[in-house]
Amino acid sequence: MTTKSLLIKDTTVDERMDIVKEALGGFGDAECEGIDMDDLYDDYIFGRKELAEINREFSAQNAGSVRVDKADKTKGCGIGR
Repeated sequence: MTTKSLLIKDTTVDERMDIVKEALGGFGDAECEGIDMDDLYDDYIFGRKELAEINREFSAQNAGSVRVDKADKTKGCGIGR
């Protein structure tokens, strides 16, 4: 089985949109502690930053700060479920 590269140089804008949409799965228009999950990946979709760079930056900025309220499992982004 061959895995297609996710790098910007190997994908089109439409493919990157599909990659993000598939990766976010059931998030839809979800927000996670005020973070719009769709907007988070705009730089990847439009060819400005690779996925790994966006994910590294997000982790560095938000490590330990994004939580889901355990009392209300119907809200949030699903982290920690």
